Amino acid sequence: MSLETAARARTDAQLAAIAAELTTEEKVALVVGADIWSTTPVDRVGLRGVVVSDGPAGVRGTGDVPGETSASLPAPSAVAATWDLDLVARVGALFADEARRHGVDVVLAPQINLQRTPVGGRHFECYSEDPILTGAIADALVREAQARGVGMCVKHYIANDSETERTRYVARVDERTLREVYLAPFERLVKETGAWSVMAAYNGFDDGETSAPLTEHAPLVQGVLKGEWGFDGVVVSDWVATKSVAPAVRGGLDLQMPGPDGAWGDGLLDAVRSGDVDVTELDDKVVRILRLADRVGALGAPGATPDAPGHRPAAAPETPALLRELAARAMVVLKDDAALLPLDLEALAVRPDGTPGVVALLGPAAVEPFVQGGGSGFVHPDHLELPVPALRAALPDGVRLDVHAGARSRLNPPEIDAAERCTDPATGEPGVRLELLDADGRVLESRTDPAWSGWFANTDPRAVTLHLTADVRVDEPGTHELGIGTVGRHEIVVDTRVASNADHVVAEEVILASEHNHPVAAVVPVVVDAPRTVRLDARLQVVHPVGYDSFVRGEIVHRLPGPSAEEDLAAAAGLAAAADVAVVVVGTTEEVESEGFDRSSLALPGNQDELVRRVVEANPRTIVVVNAGAPVELPWLTEAPTVLWAWLAGQEGGAALADVLAGFTEPSGRLPWTLPVRYQDVPVPSAIPQEGIVDYTEGVDVGYRGWERRAVEEGGPEPAAPFGHGLGWTTWEYQDVMPTAVTAEAVELDVLVRNTGARRGHEVVQVYVEPPAPVVDRPVRWLGGFATVSADGGESVVAHVSVPRRAFETWDVATHAWTLPTGAHTLRVGRSVADLRVSLAVAPAPHPTQPSGRPTGLEPSPED
Repeated sequence: MSLETAARARTDAQLAAIAAELTTEEKVALVVGADIWSTTPVDRVGLRGVVVSDGPAGVRGTGDVPGETSASLPAPSAVAATWDLDLVARVGALFADEARRHGVDVVLAPQINLQRTPVGGRHFECYSEDPILTGAIADALVREAQARGVGMCVKHYIANDSETERTRYVARVDERTLREVYLAPFERLVKETGAWSVMAAYNGFDDGETSAPLTEHAPLVQGVLKGEWGFDGVVVSDWVATKSVAPAVRGGLDLQMPGPDGAWGDGLLDAVRSGDVDVTELDDKVVRILRLADRVGALGAPGATPDAPGHRPAAAPETPALLRELAARAMVVLKDDAALLPLDLEALAVRPDGTPGVVALLGPAAVEPFVQGGGSGFVHPDHLELPVPALRAALPDGVRLDVHAGARSRLNPPEIDAAERCTDPATGEPGVRLELLDADGRVLESRTDPAWSGWFANTDPRAVTLHLTADVRVDEPGTHELGIGTVGRHEIVVDTRVASNADHVVAEEVILASEHNHPVAAVVPVVVDAPRTVRLDARLQVVHPVGYDSFVRGEIVHRLPGPSAEEDLAAAAGLAAAADVAVVVVGTTEEVESEGFDRSSLALPGNQDELVRRVVEANPRTIVVVNAGAPVELPWLTEAPTVLWAWLAGQEGGAALADVLAGFTEPSGRLPWTLPVRYQDVPVPSAIPQEGIVDYTEGVDVGYRGWERRAVEEGGPEPAAPFGHGLGWTTWEYQDVMPTAVTAEAVELDVLVRNTGARRGHEVVQVYVEPPAPVVDRPVRWLGGFATVSADGGESVVAHVSVPRRAFETWDVATHAWTLPTGAHTLRVGRSVADLRVSLAVAPAPHPTQPSGRPTGLEPSPED
């Protein structure tokens, strides 16, 4: 199905005619979700429910199929790190295929908020700190998915760039910054890509005249999004974000999700009947929902409602290979002073003495990698390619692979295997005892769960408490750590000791803060001299959240006795010293990078920094691999000879890492954000609301622009790695830059580059714009365009880069319009914002202006 066919199956008049047939009750029902993941069907006009699913790093599905798995993609930041729009388009096609596999019509992705601060909890879910790169990556992905009849919902509109108090804070952004930076990706996705849905964010927004939640912000939703940009899709609320009836109706919200309860589910029909809301105010919303249904194939003819999307158990056969390539290509070589990448497999196969070599694979993320961030985007992977077996398979026969975690990265002990360790105290059967209690303590349900997973899905509205008991077998001598992680009111007793208790009753706020996904466990040390059992006795709150299914959270965790931290470090260093090359994999975890909370520091968790220091000291031939989605401090960066940023790589991450180390795939990624040396160097170190306000005082100097500004005005500090940086596995010479066309829409450039290395490689040619002198109120420089090319060693290739007109324009707050400053702009071309090789000047052409005051053309001028 082509984009045009998918998008224009019915005319606006035809959709309006269908809407006119609906009753008031049907219109009200249609603008409220039928449940968590679908809209309301109206069979008599041929409308089935439109099914949606979370999806920034994979299409999870709706949970209707027990045990359903999904293709787990690299984190969105990793996708952006490829800077390869053709590869990203293939990812868009994959999203469409995965959506159809799971019976989904609309994927709640991509997230095109900007990485304003590196401590933002969902930093890994965003593409970049730059609006141009963000818009280009999102455009390639959304365009390809929607061409296949699957809607993409771009989110979160707008200035939803951090997690602390995210459902309550008000973002305060000046008009020019809003237009040039934060609205820019959304404008492109609406006006150029034609996104079918936009999600209104949780937060409020203060534009100087109107301060309101985004679900009620008429100037931004009705005025800019729908009016100025001509958005014809559906504005859907973030889940449980709708807090009003008439204000949200008039603010421009089209669809409240989830349903059927919530503000609109409980109050919209009454508001219509009372006259507080006129039913005609719903007509445009209904047409928009019908249009979306039409585009995704959910609207048939009267009496011929389309069948619900089916389910397919397996991913497409080509999916693993694509994800493996994507994860490998995204990896960024931060440094390779010792030229260790890729590994010399021939030298490892046979040492000078005739014996096979040894590789030490160390680090907690080598043993248990962190493949996806925490929160609503989590999926259950189809499978996991782990680093240890993948690297073992990639190495020549006979090469020994020594493996050791060496450090701890997680605060919580591992989740227990209930079937193996637990028995029901009442029956003696394997598993845990569950008793569901009402407010008076009466038992509503009791059973043994032989495979307790830490979750209890409740459907009884009378349930208040889950009483969980288990006898845990502890045979190993030494100190065990045993406990339970939960949310809400509880009492947890471990081995007759109260581990934790709380009286606070929680509801949907723990879902919105993602606290239920990774609760901090209350742990008790248990000393064991001889094999015995330990009684767990926990009374846990049944959470009844608005808009979501009721549940209980009770993750049983257990850490066995083992070596001390110092003993683990020493063992890893010993293996490194005895190896021909050491690979140490360190990184973050779901306890650190997750939706729902912001980070308090950029340090690697646990004692991983010390592990890297010990390994590098023990073996100068060490490759450090960073398994993280967002920036972290690397205090050992100058000492480590080779450092590879490997992201949150999804299900194929282990195989992709092996491909990179073995030389099968080039790690051709470039940083889509700036890596700081220290947390205190970051231009925006936090986003903690002050009296409920997040004030964007840095203005247009977001991300690398802030670093560049301080470098010019204050002489530093310098980052550890600049925006756009990445070495790949070859070197490049920039030979020339030539303008090939200058129109009213763009400046077209040809950049001649030569691969000066021996291996075929990829280069990301980046063009940065500098303002005409003596302009002082614009950034020092900003990304204007880019292109990815590849060439064999010794070969030259031309990269065609288009710098759109908007890259030269600035927003004039006096006229509320885009204007083009007079004078010559300098275009600097290179490998990163800090490695610029060639340049030229471009000046506006003399011409009449448009009614808005905008010039109509550009022409090049020779650089002095």
